[in-house]
Amino acid sequence: MRQLKAFVAITEFGSFIEASERLHMSQPALSIAIRKLEESVGGTLLNRSPRGVQLTPEGKFFLPTARRLIGDWDEALGDLGELFNKQRGKVTLAALPTLAAGFLPAVLSDYRQRYPNISISVHDVLASQVDDLVSDHRADIGLSVQPPRAEATHFEPLVEDHFVAVCPLGHPLLERQEVRWDQLLRYPIIAVSRLSSTRNAIEGVLRALHMEMDLMCEVSQIGTAGRMVAAGLGVAALPSLSFRQISSEGVGWRSLTAPYVPRSLGIITPSRGLHSAAATAMLDLIREHSYSLDELSKLE
Repeated sequence: MRQLKAFVAITEFGSFIEASERLHMSQPALSIAIRKLEESVGGTLLNRSPRGVQLTPEGKFFLPTARRLIGDWDEALGDLGELFNKQRGKVTLAALPTLAAGFLPAVLSDYRQRYPNISISVHDVLASQVDDLVSDHRADIGLSVQPPRAEATHFEPLVEDHFVAVCPLGHPLLERQEVRWDQLLRYPIIAVSRLSSTRNAIEGVLRALHMEMDLMCEVSQIGTAGRMVAAGLGVAALPSLSFRQISSEGVGWRSLTAPYVPRSLGIITPSRGLHSAAATAMLDLIREHSYSLDELSKLE
């Protein structure tokens, strides 16, 4: 590129002296650059004479190409500079619906203020899909429970969530300070999809207690489960973060114990590969906002 710029500068100014001044190169260095360029292309591009410097026919043919290459180079450097300076780019996130609705809005609002030209895409999906999107490099960052495929992704815990018993107002379980799982399971259960991380955790409790649940209804959305509980159709076991995202009208909650079932929520990133500048900035901002997850997980 240095040789190309020397060649174009000489043709524009018609003089080695002026070209060397504009390029801040010594005349010997300029001459060496032209000689190496001519050696590379296999022939003479410039003729020197008392009347100045003139292009050979081959030099005239090559000049538009040299200008285009310099322009492409400068444009490429400019584009990279904008990416590194986060003036352009894209970040793709995959998150549990609970985190996408309750945690991400504040993060994305802050990010947009800082980097208004970065495009953002969010997939609010189940935990298994979060893991797949990140491990397949279709998402830069995931927010979910700890994935089982540790070799494909890296997990950074941010907050420990826990389960609560959600009951319609006036339900006898709400007379207790806390509720045991075996007590909750005596009532018809409104359960979320078998594909969800919440349901997987509940199934693990059932196996540990050697119990089965009286499944009244299975739904896909936690908000739907909350409304069915409020209507008196049954009770539910939900993560505390999820419970914060449903309407509390007509329902109450108590901590679920015996066993206490924690859920670690955090950041999922690919095990291999470097993050873009835009994704790195997003990671930093997620960590900066992670304090709010502790507040969201605490029910009052």
